[in-house]
Parts: sequence; structure tokens; C-alpha cells
Amino acid sequence: MPIFADPAPVSPKAVGRAVIVMGVSGCGKSTLGAMLAQALDCPFLEGDSYHSAAAVEKMRGGEALTDEDRWPWLDRLGAAIAGTVAAQGVAVAACSALKRTYRDRLRAAIGVPVHFILLDNDRDELLARLGNRPGHYMPASLLDSQLATLEPPLPEEGAMILTTNVPASELRDRALAWLGSGLAGLGSHRRDS
Repeated sequence: MPIFADPAPVSPKAVGRAVIVMGVSGCGKSTLGAMLAQALDCPFLEGDSYHSAAAVEKMRGGEALTDEDRWPWLDRLGAAIAGTVAAQGVAVAACSALKRTYRDRLRAAIGVPVHFILLDNDRDELLARLGNRPGHYMPASLLDSQLATLEPPLPEEGAMILTTNVPASELRDRALAWLGSGLAGLGSHRRDS
């Protein structure tokens, strides 16, 4: 059953919106993010592209990132999203955004309403997906550290939580329904299973 909470409504006439598809590695952020960007006819920003070379090598070596590793990455990604929204009006990004402090930092950097969509699934399914990503720098051995770090959004954050046990096209349709026509009326917390 979906859970709803209604924080302050977002004016449909407000200019600038960002959608961030979030979750641990292997949950499908990039797939859903790209599909949403295509449906919304806006740019898609892949959060992994904003990691420093040192951070990528650290993860490739099986070492989890610390907050100190993540702050500059979040700042780069937040600035890129803000610039894209300023130029295009809407942007969709994929970013783990595991902690509320990370999401708050992104919101502050972006400066317009940000709507988070958490993709959720059980550990075994996520491990299976990670095993099907040959050549990706993020090893499956880091999944447990990400799951331990994850702070799911609270109702007052106005996020949507989707369980990724259905085809990506269905997740896209659920997310688009939540976002609403033209991204109007955003701001509810919803969990769809």
C-alpha cells in the first residue's frame, strides 16, 4: 500500500526542477534515470561521472568511500545539476545519495526543488545485478557498506520509494505518474512495491 505525506506543495509554475534517482550500487539508478530524462525530454547526468579518479580507484580497490571522499563529488554533481537546470529547466540525475546529509547538500547546491526517487531491493537481487556488470569499477564487495550507510528518505523529504522487482518501464511509468504532468504537484512521499 502506498504511503503518502504531503510537505509544502511545489507551485506548478515554479521554474526549475531536478529529479535524482538514488540508491545503492546495482539498484538501477542509471537505467531509470536515463528513461525518465528521455520521457521528460531533458538532460540526464550520470553521478558516477563526477567522481574523482582517486575515488574511482579507491572503490575499484574494494575500499568504501568516506564522507570526506564524497563531499567534493556531491559538490561537483550538485553544481552540474544546478547548471543544467538553469540552462534547460529540468534535469534528471543518478546519484547514490545514501545519507540525508548528502541529499541536503545536493539540495543546497542545486537551489531549486529536488525530487528524490529511491530504488530499493533485497541484498541477494542487488548482488545478482552487480554480478552482471562486467567492467564496472564498483565491486560487489562494497554493497554491504552501502546498505549499512543507506538512510532511506523520511516522509518530510518528499521522496518516492520504488521496489525494483518490476520491469524498468513500469518503474518509469510509476515515477512519471508521481512526478505528474509537466512536473507539477510534486512533494509527496510515496512507497510503491
